[in-house]
Amino acid sequence: MGMARKTKRSTAKSSRSKPRSSGKAPEKEGGAGSVFARIRLWAVRITLALVIGLLGSILIYRFLPPLTTATIVQSSWRNGGVEWNWLPIEDIPEDLRRAALAAEDARFCQHWGFDMAAIRAALEGGAARGASTISQQTVKNVWLWQGRSWPRKAMEALITPLVELAWPKRRILEVYLNVAEFDEGVFGVEAGAYRYFGKLPSELSLREAALLVSVLPNPVDRDAGAPSRALAARAASIADGAQTLARDGRASCIED
Repeated sequence: MGMARKTKRSTAKSSRSKPRSSGKAPEKEGGAGSVFARIRLWAVRITLALVIGLLGSILIYRFLPPLTTATIVQSSWRNGGVEWNWLPIEDIPEDLRRAALAAEDARFCQHWGFDMAAIRAALEGGAARGASTISQQTVKNVWLWQGRSWPRKAMEALITPLVELAWPKRRILEVYLNVAEFDEGVFGVEAGAYRYFGKLPSELSLREAALLVSVLPNPVDRDAGAPSRALAARAASIADGAQTLARDGRASCIED
């Protein structure tokens, strides 16, 4: 009887010492969960790196010219090189600056990156009208890519307010006029003025300045040196608009 009781107590103690099973198999190291966790970690790291790089480039380009752009690189590959020289805004005549505003964004000095009146007009007019400001086009030309797509427009909408906060209006226009494409493989107002008129921008008349910017924002089918009747009429309208901006003070933010 004594032996039986001892065996029973040993059996009960042994059963109590066994860990309870949760019913789930332990996750193996390096399994699917671990792989997904590593993917998420790298996605976060890459996103942070891109954001930091973007913010850093916005601050750097506030003072230094962009080294290049995606559009310039692509054009260089297609054409075996590009014509591009940086020209400080002090060397870009005011007539040309005002002509750029008259051609692309007459309310440039009044808006904060988005022209809501132009956006409403574009929505009412459908695809026949555009609403991109010079600020938006600068963001597209410097950091993004050409063509119409919702991802690009979304990124443009996110970056534009940051540039407006970090850069004065003169700087935005300066960068725009230096990275905009004026002909196939021809970037910036200095190269554009040479291509079409064989002159420095400072030597252009108001009519020539208006013709030069009349090819923006898409110069593929436009020739400022031999303008069509429609392009000549557009340039004349731009020249009138530039004079109006000079008189009413709406271009004061980009003047000396």
